[in-house]
Amino acid sequence: MLTQAVESYVAVRRATGFAFRSEGSLLQSFAAFSEAAGKHYVCSETAIRWAGSAPLLSTRARRLGQVIRFARYIHAENAHHEIPPSVFGSESRPRAVPYIFSADEIQRILQAASELGKRNTFRGHTYKTFFALLACTGLRVSEAIHLCFQDITADGLVVRCSKFRKSRLVPLHETTHAGLEQYLKRRRALRHWMSTCSFPCEDGRCFCMTPKPHSTTSPRRSAFLVEQAFHAPRSIPCGTRSQ
Repeated sequence: MLTQAVESYVAVRRATGFAFRSEGSLLQSFAAFSEAAGKHYVCSETAIRWAGSAPLLSTRARRLGQVIRFARYIHAENAHHEIPPSVFGSESRPRAVPYIFSADEIQRILQAASELGKRNTFRGHTYKTFFALLACTGLRVSEAIHLCFQDITADGLVVRCSKFRKSRLVPLHETTHAGLEQYLKRRRALRHWMSTCSFPCEDGRCFCMTPKPHSTTSPRRSAFLVEQAFHAPRSIPCGTRSQ
């Protein structure tokens, strides 16, 4: 009974636009745990015991939070389902304070990026264009990484299947569009790369979100770029994104 209720709940959440992959797996695990314990309704004690089996407090809070939201949903249909208390505290972590890059810092990043790749001069051009596009548009790193040729249009950038699986059009300033077209002209000339990624690595694949330490895509000189751009909170420099 509880397994079917979880399947129904997961289907509703996905129908409203949520991917709900890991969350669905957690709830299915909880349902199996509860039914193995002979509980066919949400039981607070069982939910706390199941969530408490995780090693970290933050993970326990997150697991219990999923059950609480599910219990609130199913309790409206059947009052036999209990709504567990949040005994493990808040499941959300404090957000890091965003760092806003100054115009001078952006220029330094672009200059450092342009100097990458002594044996592959196009690599420096790729990194410089990539970071410049982030600064000019405020795109998420993953959104810029997955841009393909067909996503760059005269009207702007088509960002596909982003947050909540939604797509949007990002307008570009004429100077940004001109710089991007200049880069793409050189990019398309590399016929040995069959990939349609706008920002490829040396092997033709799209950038990795977290380059491996031993990879040729992250030498000592690019460590600053990787640290600041890939791992720092997403920030938008003043004057680069319209309000």
